[in-house]
Amino acid sequence: MPNTKTPPSIRPFEPGDLSTLLGLNNSAVPAVNELTAEEMLDLIQSALICLVAVVDGEPAGLLVCFADGARYESQNYRWLSERHQNFAYTDRIVVDDRLRGQKIGDALYAALFSHRATRGRCFLCEVNERPPNPGSLRFHSRLGFDEIGRAENGDKSVVYMRRSAETVADIPGS
Repeated sequence: MPNTKTPPSIRPFEPGDLSTLLGLNNSAVPAVNELTAEEMLDLIQSALICLVAVVDGEPAGLLVCFADGARYESQNYRWLSERHQNFAYTDRIVVDDRLRGQKIGDALYAALFSHRATRGRCFLCEVNERPPNPGSLRFHSRLGFDEIGRAENGDKSVVYMRRSAETVADIPGS
């Protein structure tokens, strides 16, 4: 996929996206955990929503989000579930490295913030502090996420972040 300035379109996951999104996900390790195709499909099918950014007809990014009360065995999800209710948790956001800096992540989050399934929910996520991911910390802070906690998880250390529930007027670009 060439470097382009075409604005992304955002849509729900489609089965034909799986192989491309799996490649994007696994190229983003260690910012996200590596998955098999079966694990990724299970993750997407269990999610509240999986949004896909499309640029020039090709998937260029994804955002996977879980609601509170989901049957999801992530250590980070459990930590957040013990402390919060009525939330939309971003398990992962991944953008094609060749298209970074083109606001694809912003477009994915804008679609999440305005999605009817997330209305009235606060937004939660975690970002790796070890291994360091300062770009993701800056990105989430710029979108209005604030630090709410930290945890040591073996070889990883994470920063938990929260953004208040949305009203339509709060959504970037609305």
